Amino acid sequence: MTQPAATAAPMGRPADLPVVLYDTTLRDGTQGENIILSLADKLRIARMLDEYGMPFIEGGWPGSNPKDIDFFAAARKQRWATARLAAFGSTRHRANRPEDDPNLRELVAAETPVVTIFGKSWLLHVTEVLGATPAENLDMIADSIGFLVDRGREAVYDAEHFFDGYKADPGYAVQTLEAARQAGARTIVLCDTNGGTMTDELLRIIAAVRGAIDADGSGSPIVWGIHTHNDAELAVANSMAAVTAGIRHVQATINGYGERCGNANMVSILANLALKTGNELVPAGGGDLADLTALSRSVAEIANVAPLDYQPYVGRSAFAHKGGVHGAAVAKVERSYQHVDPTIVGNEGRLVVSELGGRANTKLRAEQLGHRLEGVDPRELSKLIKQLESDGLAFEGAEASFELLVRRHQTGYAAPFRIVDYTCLIEQRDGRELLAEATVKVEVDGEVLHTAAEGNGPVNALDAALRKALGAFYPQLDTVHLVDYKVRILDGGAATAARTRVVIDSADGARTWSTMGSDTNIIAASAAALADSLEYAIWKAGAELRRRDERHFTTARHEPAVADPTSTR
Repeated sequence: MTQPAATAAPMGRPADLPVVLYDTTLRDGTQGENIILSLADKLRIARMLDEYGMPFIEGGWPGSNPKDIDFFAAARKQRWATARLAAFGSTRHRANRPEDDPNLRELVAAETPVVTIFGKSWLLHVTEVLGATPAENLDMIADSIGFLVDRGREAVYDAEHFFDGYKADPGYAVQTLEAARQAGARTIVLCDTNGGTMTDELLRIIAAVRGAIDADGSGSPIVWGIHTHNDAELAVANSMAAVTAGIRHVQATINGYGERCGNANMVSILANLALKTGNELVPAGGGDLADLTALSRSVAEIANVAPLDYQPYVGRSAFAHKGGVHGAAVAKVERSYQHVDPTIVGNEGRLVVSELGGRANTKLRAEQLGHRLEGVDPRELSKLIKQLESDGLAFEGAEASFELLVRRHQTGYAAPFRIVDYTCLIEQRDGRELLAEATVKVEVDGEVLHTAAEGNGPVNALDAALRKALGAFYPQLDTVHLVDYKVRILDGGAATAARTRVVIDSADGARTWSTMGSDTNIIAASAAALADSLEYAIWKAGAELRRRDERHFTTARHEPAVADPTSTR
């Protein structure tokens, strides 16, 4: 994907530049309450965003925690198809020189092509929070940006609390932007950090600031950006209004995750810009909009947060219609009560009293994962999926379990193993360390192996026992290990009898996959997810071996025979 040039549009001609989307789910999104992402989660979401075509992914704040340092270390080993990674951090401490500032050193060590620095625009924060003078703050901004630019980084400057700062002291707020621009920032982002700016105020301030700085002409041209929070329920509206006013860099998070009431919702902004405006977008065309619902729900599942049914465009209820006037009209003309065709964004319309569609989505999803539905009735498979999801499963966040479901309905499928039975015991005596033991019987090709293993908990013990039993038949499982384990209570009103969904992330060094199980018993749900994880590993390892054999056979057939120099005629 071609990256846009970092030049500002002339006043009055904002449409000359595309609108570039900058995703900050992995940093600002994780500041939302109950949003916790492991290192493996962050890498999975980053890959999804990259595959979708997101041009900028803010990976985290390496100066604030070890996990984000590890993220950037892992990211350096991967190839990114479309995205440019950005590390995020603050301006230097007022008492530090840039080269001695730990935060700035970590930003450079992250080795990202882009670094986003935030600085104070509001004198309240400068004097009362930082304990700095106004002049010191300007130096902190300029020194930090210059330090990064001198080391070859593209600098994005986030003007924190800009709109509140401008309302308190317009002149000083503009000086902070000038300090960043003169030091080498090529993108300047106006942040509504407290999320309380009204749209008319926001537009008035954007126009005044752009008029002052763009007309100055003393510094390099810049791209203007917007970063909004949702405390007044205006984050998406304010972002869209900013684009209309000429802003060409938009920061947001998937599903609007973020601190307090959240950030601007990237999903809604992307769909709005692609479907409701004539703006050119990066990702081109807004990415594959048909994948937008899957992206939204997959990120929700990885974050272990229930997808919001009422979320625009991608929510389960976004195109749902009850009986009566609405239902009758939609049954005749689907667009009569829908502002867009739901399939454009990968969603589906439905009547609450009788669900519609689903077969085409199931078939398309299977084909996207490389499966031809030979011997499989998509309609029946779709019905089964709906039943399983009503029982607590959710395939958006567990593609490996979906692939196995398709495979199990294909002609000629044979299970590589069967769990005959298992037992999990937990023991704690006299306050000593908890002991967990699991025994399992596994059948492979008519042979039953009975093993036992200990662990630090029942699921860990069961996992160890399963691997011990299956390892005798499938040595390729030696490389498989669990990287994450999530539990979600689906009906909290049932208290300890609630149905539970377990999602397990596994890896073998070459790939990472997710499987799930659901039951009122957490051990049973975990056993189902574990069994799927191991079966998927066995299947994929066998498929890879068959591909290698086929390539070898094809090569051997076409290579010319080489005469043995020791032979005689």
